[in-house]
Amino acid sequence: MRAVVLAAVIGTGAVPALAGQIESACLLSDRAGGDRALCACIQTVADRMLTQADQRDVARFFRDPERSHDMKLRDDARAEAFWARFSEFGAAAESACAPGGG
Repeated sequence: MRAVVLAAVIGTGAVPALAGQIESACLLSDRAGGDRALCACIQTVADRMLTQADQRDVARFFRDPERSHDMKLRDDARAEAFWARFSEFGAAAESACAPGGG
């Protein structure tokens, strides 16, 4: 299920007005399939675990999935710290947002 949740965190599209950055990007993602409940859950976890700057970076992964790969491969303290937070977020989102999770 982690692959589904993290895949939902990588896509494209137009942004609903009241949704958070990640939720908006998720809703527009081909991989999330417009699943509002999944996208809202992922945003809720992001609000608890990620800074606004982190959320902005994650939302960019939806538009340009290659950015996540580039960030993971970067060899600097900021990227490594971000990737650690992102990995924890991914595990938490998987746990909270998978069917029967929460």
